[in-house]
Amino acid sequence: MVRLMGRSGERSPRRPGGPHARHRQDADRSRRGGDAGRPASALRSALSGRSVAGQVFVMNVVIVLLLVVAAAVALVLQVRHDSTVEARNRSASVAETFANSPGILQALRSPDPTAVLQPRAEAVRKATDVDFVVVTNAEGVRYTHPKPDRIGKKFVGNIAPALAGRTVTEEIEGTIGPLVQAIVPVEDPDGTVVGLVSAGITTENVGGVADRQLPLVLSAAAVGLALATAGTALVSRRLLRQTHGLGPHEMTRMYEHHDAVLHSVREGVLIVGGEGRLLLANDEARRLLALPPDAEGRHVSALGLPSDLAELLASGQAATDEVHLVKDRLLAINQRPTDVRGGPAGSVATLRDSTELRALSGRAETARERLDILYAAGVGIGTSLDVTRTAQELGELAVPRFADYVTVDLFDTVLAGGQPGGVTPLRRTALSGITAQVPLYPVGRQIRYVETSPQGRTLHSGRAVLEPRLGQAPGWQAQDYERSAQVVEYGIHSLITVPLRAGTLVLGVVSFWRSVKPEPFDEDELALGEELVARAAVSIDNARRYTREHSMAVTLQRSLLPRRLPEQNALDVAYRYLPAQAGVGGDWFDVLPLPGARVALVVGDVVGHGLHAAATMGRLRTAVHNFTALDLPPDELLGLLDELVGRIDQDEAADDSTAPVTGATCLYAIYDPVAGSCVIARAGHPPPALIRPDGTVEFPEVPAGPPLGLGGLPFETTELRLAEGSRLVLYTDGLVEDRAHDIDVGLEQLRRALETAGETPEETCRTVLDARLPDRPGDDIALLVARTRVLGPDQVAEWDVPNDPAAVADVRSQVTQRLDEWGLDELAFTTELILSELVTNAIRYGGETVHVRMVRDRSLICEVFDSSSTSPHLRYAAMTDEGGRGLFLVAQLAERWGTRYTPAGKVIWAEQPVP
Repeated sequence: MVRLMGRSGERSPRRPGGPHARHRQDADRSRRGGDAGRPASALRSALSGRSVAGQVFVMNVVIVLLLVVAAAVALVLQVRHDSTVEARNRSASVAETFANSPGILQALRSPDPTAVLQPRAEAVRKATDVDFVVVTNAEGVRYTHPKPDRIGKKFVGNIAPALAGRTVTEEIEGTIGPLVQAIVPVEDPDGTVVGLVSAGITTENVGGVADRQLPLVLSAAAVGLALATAGTALVSRRLLRQTHGLGPHEMTRMYEHHDAVLHSVREGVLIVGGEGRLLLANDEARRLLALPPDAEGRHVSALGLPSDLAELLASGQAATDEVHLVKDRLLAINQRPTDVRGGPAGSVATLRDSTELRALSGRAETARERLDILYAAGVGIGTSLDVTRTAQELGELAVPRFADYVTVDLFDTVLAGGQPGGVTPLRRTALSGITAQVPLYPVGRQIRYVETSPQGRTLHSGRAVLEPRLGQAPGWQAQDYERSAQVVEYGIHSLITVPLRAGTLVLGVVSFWRSVKPEPFDEDELALGEELVARAAVSIDNARRYTREHSMAVTLQRSLLPRRLPEQNALDVAYRYLPAQAGVGGDWFDVLPLPGARVALVVGDVVGHGLHAAATMGRLRTAVHNFTALDLPPDELLGLLDELVGRIDQDEAADDSTAPVTGATCLYAIYDPVAGSCVIARAGHPPPALIRPDGTVEFPEVPAGPPLGLGGLPFETTELRLAEGSRLVLYTDGLVEDRAHDIDVGLEQLRRALETAGETPEETCRTVLDARLPDRPGDDIALLVARTRVLGPDQVAEWDVPNDPAAVADVRSQVTQRLDEWGLDELAFTTELILSELVTNAIRYGGETVHVRMVRDRSLICEVFDSSSTSPHLRYAAMTDEGGRGLFLVAQLAERWGTRYTPAGKVIWAEQPVP
């Protein structure tokens, strides 16, 4: 209580002339005096007697002094008593021991007992530190004595009890002064006393022991007094520090101040003892807690307080601004234990009414939570350009922070990337909730809302609708009476519907449902829902626009790629084309039949994504088709394609709104099934893979060449000999390139996949994509697998023709014979006429070497080789011209005809359909 009054005194008003001013002056003097002067100053203040500490010090010193004196006297008396007892015990012990020692009876019966016993008695006396050992006969005459002149004289003392057989200890005045002696009888075996043994210590020696111990006792008393005085001084000093040197009257006034402050402060104060009993409660605490009048002294659990508050007060644990509900008040509790620095066990608690502050902070917390939701919506909605995923992100964000269930319904046209229409139905796009089993329309369900439902009113008016009590909304129940009853029975009781608006377009409607929280939605939450949906609507509209552009690009890309593979017998072909997830790109492939049963394989790639890449791919693919019609070698075709890309870049560089072709690659291969050879050239494209008939995989060395559009560098070709059943694998870089590793790693992984592939091109495509297709391709993937076939000797006929016009007849006869073997007699006349014209022209205008080849494939192919590079021209001869009608006849009889050039000359060919 003194400590508490001291603390309260520190909080009380301080007047200039009061005790606080004097305490400050003492403190200033102490600081000026330094550390050395502080103890002396405190002690002088304590000894002055004017303060409470001084009075306590004086009283304690007097009490300690009296206690020390009393203890010293008692100690001296106790020492003297203990010395006397010790002397009696030692005398009796020595006498009994000597009386019972061996040979004592024989010595007493000897002619001269003194001669025998005197030396022995003196030896015992000196050994046992007694003053005398005397042996007498039964009449009390001494046989021994420390002083020899006393031998033979009568023993001084009461020997009657000893003669009766008892041991006697007595204090007498002997011949050597006051003494303590013991008399022990010496008995023969039949019990007759034949002598006496007496041992004793003089009183002078007994008191001497006590006197020798007295200085030690007094020294100990002095030390105890000094220690007690020092301890009292320390206690007084601490009391002086706690009372600040105040006197009794000042302490009384301080207590009055403390009492006034304690009971007038607008904050409850409770002091609870270590056993959980209430020691003190001020007026404010009694008012806030409605304590009974006799609350002090009772246990806190018996005061009618809430269990959580009573448990906190009884525990004595530290607490900071803990809020507890007491009736209709929210009290902020601060509690600190009082035994932290050696104080008494217990705790002090303060109570503050924070009901209004809590309400304000609750509103601020609600506003902060709503801002957090809006911030999370800004960063968490619209992470992908997918309409459905964006709608799901809206639901996942709002549950359970804002609503227990969220549904998003969008128009079907919005999901496809189009603009919404008023008559088109909606589709449940997203459903998020705290539980999965909820009686709401499932995802994917097509919905037509009636006009009286909240969703229908929202779509019609374009404004949000609040239904705080859903069970009392008849318009909503009209949507689906059975399902509405299930929803209400499930516990959903409040609804907010908000339109998804993007400018003037309404993309759909978002519904927020509440079931767990008993309070219905209010107007503030309606505004929050509108803001949340408005932010999500921007992302959904962006995703819708992207979906529309992506669909357009995919449609364009699909229209530019081959719809189906052409019919041909040289290769068994399978392909796969997979557009990127992020957007369409510029990858393409083609299978182009060529004259002479040959087939061209093309794979290309335009860098970039989107409509521009798809359109550029279409232009390049069209150019390849046109250049293929010229039947050019692969290196020459890539050279023309390179010039075309350069011109495209020049044209688009002049138009700032169009991006140039930043990169394009191409691989072009021509396979000849007659010769079993494949000529390949590539322009910056990944190399092809070749699977031999035995299953081994290799990547042939094909010069890479520069990408298309760089210009100035030639392209090189590589000729491969392919056995029948070999598989040529062409692909784009999306299959082997990855940001996680180098292209060499991708090629090695492709090799391992091809080694385990099946024999057919379809199985090869499936195996490769299963092994190499990523979850979300970042680039287009084009894969083309072609298994080779070879035209055997029974399908090919060849003749060397001499440079003589007469040899034409021989050629016609051989052709007729071979057509008869092939069962093509119907084509004999036209074939003879075609070859006659072509061979005649070759002999006349070509060169010295003429070679004829006829191939039976899907069509009948006639080819005439010569060493001239002069190209024939189709002419329309006049009626008067004698010549110039040969090629005209060939063009009329053949389905197709043309010329292709070889390093040794040219080939004129013509094809006829096989019946």
